[in-house]
Amino acid sequence: MAPKRDRLEVIRDILLVIQSHRNEIKPTPLLRYSNLSSQRFAEYISELLEKQFIWEKVDKKGRKFYSLTEKGTYYLEKYAVIKRFINDFGL
Repeated sequence: MAPKRDRLEVIRDILLVIQSHRNEIKPTPLLRYSNLSSQRFAEYISELLEKQFIWEKVDKKGRKFYSLTEKGTYYLEKYAVIKRFINDFGL
């Protein structure tokens, strides 16, 4: 069984899913791909919107989409650097 993801990994996973879908994804597929309960998903999305890692766009038909901001992209870059550092030193 895989170990539980910590908070920073969940955030990274959500941001990576958005990025891998050409930086635009609807809430339901994002929920499914992020592998979270709907309650936990809503909590993370609220936090990411509040901290401006993602933004919500509504099209003319009223459909919601999430996209990464520059801050969200920067988080992914820094997360990768930290992860490499941890792996390099076997921590």
